[in-house]
Amino acid sequence: MIGAALEQATARLVTASASPRMDAELLLAHLLGVERGRLLARTERALASEEAARFATLIARRAAGEPVAYLLGRREFWTLTLEVNPAVLVPRPETELLVELALERLSDEPAPAVLDLGTGSGAIGLAIAHERPTARVDLVDASPAAIAVAERNRARLALPNARTLCGRWYAPVAGARYAVIVANPPYLAATDPQLGAPELRHEPRAALLAGPTGLEAIEEITRRASAHLVPGGALIVEHGATQGAATRSLFQSGGLEHVGTRHDLAGLERATLGRRPG
Repeated sequence: MIGAALEQATARLVTASASPRMDAELLLAHLLGVERGRLLARTERALASEEAARFATLIARRAAGEPVAYLLGRREFWTLTLEVNPAVLVPRPETELLVELALERLSDEPAPAVLDLGTGSGAIGLAIAHERPTARVDLVDASPAAIAVAERNRARLALPNARTLCGRWYAPVAGARYAVIVANPPYLAATDPQLGAPELRHEPRAALLAGPTGLEAIEEITRRASAHLVPGGALIVEHGATQGAATRSLFQSGGLEHVGTRHDLAGLERATLGRRPG
């Protein structure tokens, strides 16, 4: 029965997930090809032996720390449903702050150019492109596998005002200038204990690990930002909760002004922004 299968799966996931019942329901609904609400209305339905075996496999993978988003092959972000797989990070709710900040700064721009560095699945840039159809959004990532995911998301969402480019940071957009540059770069240090978290073990290490200090990618992005911003253009970067002061210093060293840091919904420093003088 569906009800009994969910109870057993929930019990198995108690120590592996912060939301064991929800995870079990999402995975079984996905396997059966039904909406979660419809699944819960049919708890007396028997599972075929093949369905039960496939569900057990999914639960075992989840119990081993594999993110639900990878098991489903998708993740909700902003108002979009995005394809995700182990080539890209799972988009986090706190990263939506970068979309909010970018849209604030684009409110008076009729046809702005936007650059999303380290785009991964395309989450930030595609959300901006969706909200601002008159914007031109470039999505850049050094990983060909990640860019393939971002391009599939762009095509499925039918966003012709976005394009995907493969290369390291600013290399694919030499000479271009933007009203807003957004980036969610790797910002974990090599010794950061978070790297040992079960879910992070399944995510691409290159998108998480910046180097010995955790600030290497942020430093490279900020150092070269002014050359790719229009006068008055803004750089917005996500960083770790304890990296606000260091990131502000890097922004100022890069010649940016009006530098400030915004907090996420948990009250943690999450995104720093600054403007090119002009």
